[in-house]
Amino acid sequence: MQLLGPTSNTFISQRQRLHYVDWGNPEKPPLLLVHGGRDHCRSWDWTAEALREDWHIIAMDHRGHGDSEWNSDGNYRTMDLVYDLAQLVRQLDLAPVTIVAHSWGANVSLRYAGLFPENVRKLVAIEGIFPTNASETLIKNVPFARRVREYIGEKRKAAGLMPRRYSTLEDAYARMKAANPYLTDDQARHLTLHGINRNEDGSFTWKFDPHLHVDGSPYDIAPGFVQQLWSAITCPTLLLNGADSWADNPDTDGRIKHFKTAQVVEFENAGHWLHHDQFDMFIKTLKDFL
Repeated sequence: MQLLGPTSNTFISQRQRLHYVDWGNPEKPPLLLVHGGRDHCRSWDWTAEALREDWHIIAMDHRGHGDSEWNSDGNYRTMDLVYDLAQLVRQLDLAPVTIVAHSWGANVSLRYAGLFPENVRKLVAIEGIFPTNASETLIKNVPFARRVREYIGEKRKAAGLMPRRYSTLEDAYARMKAANPYLTDDQARHLTLHGINRNEDGSFTWKFDPHLHVDGSPYDIAPGFVQQLWSAITCPTLLLNGADSWADNPDTDGRIKHFKTAQVVEFENAGHWLHHDQFDMFIKTLKDFL
């Protein structure tokens, strides 16, 4: 039987309407796909297509992303996203759930797995080990008041920002390609089509909230607490890194010591979006692990 999908759905978290897609096959074990910053749930379409026969796949849009509502105050804190993920798992009764997540979404998912280890069957985290050692050193060495003052300054600047407008879809598509040169033309076009809104004047803007460009880390939990959550993860965990990415490899920078059940795999000829850059290798690695 041919499976239909994905279908578009919403759930409520902290009084906010958030969006997810459901790829059907509800009798199969649940698999939750969690995207990264300034991305959207449809960036997982290729992964969902490859796995949907064996899994009940749900892909969520974080608050301020995709078709989820923006925060009225423009503040996006990682622990609020952890709450959203916990709320989705609870509302849809997904636990114990398998999670595959990227970047900020992987950071969120790792924290969730440490908070609720009984709820996660297996976890794949693509480049989600934050803060980096360099960021952690900065946090320790820069006085808290200074970091908050700088954050307030950036928030004031963001208050005057308007979403960037593109005259044509091709202009937005070119921006997507420039952001990740590893993307194929088809990948970049798909990501653009699902990540953009058309305005009344015919121009195009990205769906994500421009306030997401401001880092809210001064108000995040301390790195030591993040490491405690990593150490509390009990499920088999796969940490994936791109050799050409800006993100550090936890095997080489020593942060793997905070994990009890994790292994690291690095992909050659891949950057931060390795699940796009080396899709075939990613799917093979994913299927072997799952």
